[in-house]
Amino acid sequence: MIYLFSGDDTSKKLSAFEKFMKSLPVGVEILKFYRNNFNSGEIESLYSGSGLFFSKFAASFSEILEYQETRDFVLEKLSSLARSDNFFIFLEGKLGKPVLDAFRKAGAEINVFELTKEKKEKFNNFLVANAFSQKDKLNLWIYFRQAVDKGVGMEELAGVLFWKIKDMLIKKNFAKFSEKELKNFLQKLSYLLPEARKKGRDTESVFERFLLEAF
Repeated sequence: MIYLFSGDDTSKKLSAFEKFMKSLPVGVEILKFYRNNFNSGEIESLYSGSGLFFSKFAASFSEILEYQETRDFVLEKLSSLARSDNFFIFLEGKLGKPVLDAFRKAGAEINVFELTKEKKEKFNNFLVANAFSQKDKLNLWIYFRQAVDKGVGMEELAGVLFWKIKDMLIKKNFAKFSEKELKNFLQKLSYLLPEARKKGRDTESVFERFLLEAF
């Protein structure tokens, strides 16, 4: 049995996902998998039934389909997962049509939560960048949380902040930060999110920590 929760409306998606997890039968063993502990051999043992010490389980996978290697493996094994009496639950971001079609073909229960165009355009990402440039820590955090609540992606926020810092360097705006500090921020931003994904870490938490520890 396969269940998919995806989309860029993070708030509604997480709410539905958590509600579903709480609705699982009592006694079901819950296994959690992320990028950093994903092992193809172990996943195969789940649907084949080998090496398991419990009869009923729910395997939860978080944001693994954005990586080609794990995505290809999962899509190839969907039919096998679908035949299992156990639960395979996927919590993902926005997915392309080919991936969604593959889940539909496998008979998965699909739950897609997308922000409307109006909501996506409602938040001004420059509020985060401007608060950063002014060393306004309180408003920086407030605007960041507002952006997250409205479903703004971390790449989008990091991109705007990168542009803002680069603009400060070009204009030699060193009122709040030294040239060395600004260059250091640019360097960190260039690898911050890619490195977080590579290590299987939560990009939202990593980016928030970067903002709060910058000054």
